[in-house]
Amino acid sequence: MFYVYAVYNKKHSKIYIGQTDNLEIRIKLHNSKEFKKSYTARFDGEWELVYKEIVDTRLDALKREKQLKSYRGREFIKNLIFSPVAQW
Repeated sequence: MFYVYAVYNKKHSKIYIGQTDNLEIRIKLHNSKEFKKSYTARFDGEWELVYKEIVDTRLDALKREKQLKSYRGREFIKNLIFSPVAQW
């Protein structure tokens, strides 16, 4: 089982989309700045999970991650974050 997810940094209004096989640990890594040169380590403030999907294989996760990183995918995530009745 793999996860495709989006995290949001409210302080800088930044979104990061990724995939992993352990979502709980990955969120902790984003917030601990474990990987110094990663995109999320560039910004202070907390990264919070705003979206997740469960898929069966790593290949499916990579495909879905690519879709969410497209223009339409990012618009979908932004609508979730900024909609008046965000339900994540």
